[in-house]
Amino acid sequence: MRLETKVIETKRLRLRPFIMEDAWALYHNWASDPEVTKFLTWPAYQSEEAAVDRMRYYQEVYRKGGTSDWAIELKTLGQVIGSIGVVDSNEGAKSVHVGYCIGRSWWHQGIMSEAFSAVIAYFFEETDVLRVEARHDPRNPHSGDVMRKCGLQYEGTLRQCDWNNQGICDAAYYGILKEEYLKGK
Repeated sequence: MRLETKVIETKRLRLRPFIMEDAWALYHNWASDPEVTKFLTWPAYQSEEAAVDRMRYYQEVYRKGGTSDWAIELKTLGQVIGSIGVVDSNEGAKSVHVGYCIGRSWWHQGIMSEAFSAVIAYFFEETDVLRVEARHDPRNPHSGDVMRKCGLQYEGTLRQCDWNNQGICDAAYYGILKEEYLKGK
């Protein structure tokens, strides 16, 4: 399974690798907002330096290869407003687990569904990935809405199996198989 961070264009978005110049937007558009990070596994950034460190991390993983971590750039704004990428993968099963977040100013506009749908299409049309999955804390139902809108099926909730900034939590799992995606095209 070969993962890469290829540029993907949609009507409103450009999904692309992060660059060092994205640090300011990362910090100000979403990473410093405790409401955005409420159900994530990393805390809200306390300084722009944390965003610079994150950009350094991305540059290193891009150099090593084998990753799919996209900046979500809103074309009309010309800056990044969120991120989406593979947070875990299973080479044997040819599956990827996708995580995402977006700045609060862009919630409920269909932007994350547009980004996630494009990523799913990329995996199933251009790689040998056979399964895309995602999970969310049930107390964050809007994340599950994105998953369903993108064609993922609810597969079950594991009780107290995860941890986020709210503490130990349940995790609702969703998945889509390549054959289901191709059948629905």
